[in-house]
Amino acid sequence: MFSELRLSGCKKLVLIGISLLVATTTSDAQEQALSEAFMPSRPSLNFYGLPGAIDMPSAEAMPDGQIAIGISSFGGINRYSASFQFSPRISGTFRYGSIDNAYRGGYKKYYDRSFDFRYLLFKEKEVQPAITIGLQDFSGTGVYSAEYLVATKNFTQPLTLPGIVKVTAGLGWGRLGSKGSIGSPFGDDRSTDQKKLGGSPTYDQWFRGPMAPFGAIEWQISDQLGFKAEYSSDAYVFETQQRDVFDRKSQFSFGAEYQLKNGLRVGGYYLYGSKFGVNAQIQLNPNRPSIPFNIAGPRPVILRPSRTNSPESYGTSWAQLEDAPSDIQKVIGAELEDTGIKIEAVSVSPTRVELRVHSDKLTNQAIVFGRVARSMARILPDSVETFDIILINNSLAMSKVSIPRTAIETQEFVPNASNALLSYANIGDAAPNAPENAFITPNRFPRFSWSIGPYVRTSFFDPDRPIRADVGIEVSALYRFAPGWVVGGEARQRIWGNIGDSKRTSDSVLPHVRTDAVLYAREGDTTLENLYINKQWKPSADTFARITAGYLEQMYGGLSTELLWKPADSPLGLGIEANYVKKRDFNQRFGFQDYDVFTGHASAYYNVGNNYVAEVDAGRYLAGDYGATFSLTREFANGWKIGGFFTLTDVSSEDFGEGSFDKGITFSAPVSWFTGSPGKTTFGQTIRPTQRDGGQRVTVPGRLYNQVLSGQENSLIADWGRVWE
Repeated sequence: MFSELRLSGCKKLVLIGISLLVATTTSDAQEQALSEAFMPSRPSLNFYGLPGAIDMPSAEAMPDGQIAIGISSFGGINRYSASFQFSPRISGTFRYGSIDNAYRGGYKKYYDRSFDFRYLLFKEKEVQPAITIGLQDFSGTGVYSAEYLVATKNFTQPLTLPGIVKVTAGLGWGRLGSKGSIGSPFGDDRSTDQKKLGGSPTYDQWFRGPMAPFGAIEWQISDQLGFKAEYSSDAYVFETQQRDVFDRKSQFSFGAEYQLKNGLRVGGYYLYGSKFGVNAQIQLNPNRPSIPFNIAGPRPVILRPSRTNSPESYGTSWAQLEDAPSDIQKVIGAELEDTGIKIEAVSVSPTRVELRVHSDKLTNQAIVFGRVARSMARILPDSVETFDIILINNSLAMSKVSIPRTAIETQEFVPNASNALLSYANIGDAAPNAPENAFITPNRFPRFSWSIGPYVRTSFFDPDRPIRADVGIEVSALYRFAPGWVVGGEARQRIWGNIGDSKRTSDSVLPHVRTDAVLYAREGDTTLENLYINKQWKPSADTFARITAGYLEQMYGGLSTELLWKPADSPLGLGIEANYVKKRDFNQRFGFQDYDVFTGHASAYYNVGNNYVAEVDAGRYLAGDYGATFSLTREFANGWKIGGFFTLTDVSSEDFGEGSFDKGITFSAPVSWFTGSPGKTTFGQTIRPTQRDGGQRVTVPGRLYNQVLSGQENSLIADWGRVWE
């Protein structure tokens, strides 16, 4: 069973997160018009990777969806951060830092991992400042633990000065309340002991202990140049009073920053009256690709003549012709070929035509629908009044979108054309297969694809060497020999690497289901990453099924089965997965070790709107432990995915080890965002503060939910703004 402390604490976090997300999505639209004029497009970041001055935070929020990477250094203190504006009000930061001469945990240089959470209470308006509440290092070892309430106001050309002056004032607790305290309004009972295992939220400590004010002024002279001055409430007790890391002589710090192209900002500073420092930060936004999306423009819609003026063109005898479906497939298919959209089946009647389509290049299904509908409006006989477009992915019919032809002909150039078209669309479940009388495109199978290129496998947070990597060449192939069937595999040849050089062997008391990663890296130069056969199909209009067998991932092989219930017009999805797997040999060839386990989960997925998906997976994990994983992910229309998760099982914090329980952040980015060329290739990473054995799942190629999500109602509506592209 879960310990009462851990379960109750995380329940509170989940409820807080859900309520804040709901508040964000319901109130932001009402305030956006008022606030945009007073919000900078790219606020500068402080040494913690947060919107702020130098070391102190500000109340600003980054633009929705913004990603920021920061590197800062001063006085032997180095910080590396990744921040994400998860919604217009909610942002989070993961930070990895080092402190020289700290002599902690047996190491001269001390490394620390921490998470931050910020919530924008009030957006800046003409008179009202922005106000933000924040939790810093809320589930780490406590070295950087702090809470704050901060306000920021922008003033355009005050006192006739050029540019913008930004004024920040706030109150801090914990680390940010350690200098210049003005009292403890919420109690003095704040522990100063840093947790040995770390990882558990210290909610009983938040906003406890001394409270101190801090402030800053930032003068942004131009789009490029800015100056900062700051009054800090951080006494740096750990670094200056408990360790001799640097000499803190003043509460004031000063700096200058310069904004370069492509979101890069650099700065130099004089901090705390004794040390010089540097800070570099880069901000990018999935909503704004670095290279414009390069896809041929759609052809114009050809309006039909009116039935009154040309009644003969509305004749229906064409539908009785034997070659009508195949002719439609050839003509429309040729027009769509450049965009990678392919027609799988055609069904015709005098007034209605159904096309089942998939795209090898486009991930955004709204674009797929729009392109297909426009081609149908250009080419189909005038008697066809209704288009049924079945969106397919990997032989799975995700949804059927039906729309009147007149909507395609009349709505493209009206105000707010995308929403105008959406009001005519009907999105629902699609039949598993084409009708018996449908024309099936010939030569769809077999299909073979392969690729060769470099790979990088990373390992983080080893105190001996925080970043390790293996690099080499990988060859992957997919052979689709029939609808729903695929044989896939990937082989790798390591050319160089140092992951296997790590001396940190597993100390886990649980079965070593993940913590033997160093041994896999050490013994595997030429490896079989995976080799499997997969069958997936739709048992009914709203259910999907999968069976996968083979070498599933680097460490495990076996059999995996899955059943998913996911109606196209419902935000809710329910699934169940059962696996029997064995641990693979360290050389990652064809052998297995003497460890096998039955593992599986029942899953619930809920699309809360705007492509935010909440997921709960409850069941048995690889080490035999039982529990649940909670995750929240945001997916962008262009294929970016960013999210976070945590797992609670019946493994105690002590048995789990460092980190207390499994948690992390994930991201996946489409290569097309960087190249501008359409394609479905992605790269990504899961970052865990600590990789342990509790709460671990097997990685299975082709889990169902993510295959069908993009073509169903909630995702289509969220991405519908691109339907006319």
